[in-house]
Amino acid sequence: MTNTVVSPVLEVGDLHVAYGKVEALHGVSLAVGGGQIVTVIGPNGAGKSTMLNAIAGVMPNNGSMRGTLRLLGQDTADVAIETRVARGMCLVPEKRELFASMTVEDNLLLGSYRRYQAGERAYADQMAVVYDLFPRLQQRRKQQAGSLSGGERQMLALGRALMAKPQLLMLDEPSLGLAPLIAKEIFHIIVGLRQTGVAILLVEQNARAALQVADYAYVLETGDIALQGPAAELANNPKVIDTYLGLAKKSH
Repeated sequence: MTNTVVSPVLEVGDLHVAYGKVEALHGVSLAVGGGQIVTVIGPNGAGKSTMLNAIAGVMPNNGSMRGTLRLLGQDTADVAIETRVARGMCLVPEKRELFASMTVEDNLLLGSYRRYQAGERAYADQMAVVYDLFPRLQQRRKQQAGSLSGGERQMLALGRALMAKPQLLMLDEPSLGLAPLIAKEIFHIIVGLRQTGVAILLVEQNARAALQVADYAYVLETGDIALQGPAAELANNPKVIDTYLGLAKKSH
């Protein structure tokens, strides 16, 4: 079974990534369509973050990567990270990487810098959209980013990414380090983003939450896609339940 989408925003084919002589990804293939949430779950060390970094162009391609990567039908495997961003790709990394001494509003404006550079006059209009999604950020727009709570920092990282009006939003462990109620709020926001038409590739350690919000899911184990299918089906798959949902199920 494959994730067949009519007009895929992202297509990854037979992606191999190596660190020296050690191969971290062994031919990963996946697709994400517009308005679709696709999640990749798996244990620590499976290669999930490596996969996102390779797609985003964060990793230097010195012969350690091979495979095909298409964004909106364009070959993107060998273009610079700046070009990938300009084409509509945006990664929200696990560490969020905010500018702590800058205000919330200035962090958001930085997210639209590429649009400003490209001469878009309406680049700041997206601020109103972000504030609608994250009213708390509007309340704290003059505060330094470093003074925010963990949940607010994650909201700011998401909001900054959305300022670029991405076609593809890649999220690396958005619930990491957050209290359960705050994580639930973040996932609720992610579901809401689907309605904007943005394609979302979600890497998440909390398999239960990820499968609840996603349309389609891949299970990555030691660099290989072990399972894939509609998220609702994988949530009922005995292997997935035993390996990834068993402990959570017993705790409720």
